[in-house]
Amino acid sequence: MASDSVLLAAVSVLSVCQQIVFVWQVGKARKKYKISPPAVTGSPAFERVFRAQQNCVEFYPIFLVTFWMAGWFFSQVLAALFGLAYLYARHQYFFGYSESVHGRLLGFRMSMGVLSLLVIQATVGIANNFLDEYLDFNIFKKLLRLF
Repeated sequence: MASDSVLLAAVSVLSVCQQIVFVWQVGKARKKYKISPPAVTGSPAFERVFRAQQNCVEFYPIFLVTFWMAGWFFSQVLAALFGLAYLYARHQYFFGYSESVHGRLLGFRMSMGVLSLLVIQATVGIANNFLDEYLDFNIFKKLLRLF
């Protein structure tokens, strides 16, 4: 069973590594701008790095849940590709925001687009699974017959 989700697991491990890099960047910024914990204010440059990391943490559970649901109920391969696209978008967001407030916009828009696709993928997959299980109606099989 676990090997059936190897792509999802691999992208999840990469996403954890990305979160670790973001935390490490906050630590570096703390040293650079001499801001000791628990303080979270000071230099605007530090605050951008800190907010970028916090925003990534805030979206992380949303990503993980939709990513795994999309992979389990729709397509593991497609979810893994979207997951990698999300990680790239979050990378762009984090480092763009670290440079300037406006630098976050492209990465933010990209990550919201990918999350939307994962939500759609998960919703369609779960709905199809529900319909198949309880009403013996499989949307995917019906579509395949048309083509």
